Amino acid sequence: MSEGAQHTLFDTTDPVRFAASKRVTYVSMSANIFLTVAQILIGIIGHSQALVADGFHTLSDLVSDFMVLFALKHGAKEADADHPYGHARIETAITVALGIILVLVGAGIGVRAVVRLASGEALVAPAAITLWVAAVTILAKEGLYQYTVRTARRFDSELLRASAWHHRSDALSSVLVFAGIAGSIAGIHYMDALAAISVALFVAKVGIDLGWPAIGELIDTGLEPEHLKHLESAILGVDGVQALHMLRTRRVGGRALVDVHIIVDDHISVSEGHYISEAVRTKLIGEIDVVTDVMVHIDPEDDLVKAPSDKLPSRATVRKRLDGYFRDIPEARHIDHMTLHYIDGHLYIEITLPLDTLTDPGNSQRLAQRLQAAASQDKEIADLEVYFF
Repeated sequence: MSEGAQHTLFDTTDPVRFAASKRVTYVSMSANIFLTVAQILIGIIGHSQALVADGFHTLSDLVSDFMVLFALKHGAKEADADHPYGHARIETAITVALGIILVLVGAGIGVRAVVRLASGEALVAPAAITLWVAAVTILAKEGLYQYTVRTARRFDSELLRASAWHHRSDALSSVLVFAGIAGSIAGIHYMDALAAISVALFVAKVGIDLGWPAIGELIDTGLEPEHLKHLESAILGVDGVQALHMLRTRRVGGRALVDVHIIVDDHISVSEGHYISEAVRTKLIGEIDVVTDVMVHIDPEDDLVKAPSDKLPSRATVRKRLDGYFRDIPEARHIDHMTLHYIDGHLYIEITLPLDTLTDPGNSQRLAQRLQAAASQDKEIADLEVYFF
């Protein structure tokens, strides 16, 4: 039998987390708008093509900010009929997109740097004010990184962590611009190209480090070995669990879902099996922070090594067969209850008869033997137990 609660998998509508994430994104958007205007205008007036290019780079960040807002808005929706597992993977998909953007930004910076080194191109000496704007941009971008990454750590948000590193990559890009402007003013024309290569490699690595785990989540990569060991230990610590197998995990929006088969005594009741499964579920969610829901399958045996029982007859078929086997035993018409155990590819049956069906109470053992002998002709029935009450 299978037991598992059908509750909401996890709370993607945490108001504190959602409000903090929106606040970070709005601050980022406001800063990027201001920096875009300043960089492009001062770059044009001060004759700095590098600063103008960095201004358009900052403008592209606004697109990323809108992507973050989209993810926050739609990823925070509750589960519905079309999305029973919630919408948290929207956040994961956007994290992948931001990771790709970082890789592309790194590649773009690197290509420009290599071209400049190969061609010996020098930056046109810009006005001094452009150096100040580049410095302000560096400080602003680093400030956005620190503010965003603190919020990401507080709420364990991969999306905000990706956004934070995007700010850091922008700060490094602005360092390149600062170095290029300073080098042009000082007459050292190759400084910005050398810095650009280093920055490009770092930015690309950050994009891979952020995007690859998110891709892993989208393809249902399981939890790390240390988490699995913790899960196994917690499950085996629940009273009534004899063993476990088929422990599977997957991440959804930074959280984890768990599926597991547990082995229990093969003669307990359905309600006790359900009780044990709920005890497992409650313990895992309570003890392991990353786990938000658990589906527990109850097994009376290790079905990976035992003979399968799925080909055995159903209760209705078994009762019909027994009626045929017992047709010459009048007392069998009064069978009050029948319990079936499907174990190791065979049927183990328990039946109960009222005591008043016996004309002589001393005949109970003889009647039980007759019933067992009649049922023994069925090769799928391994044992028949008869009880009287």
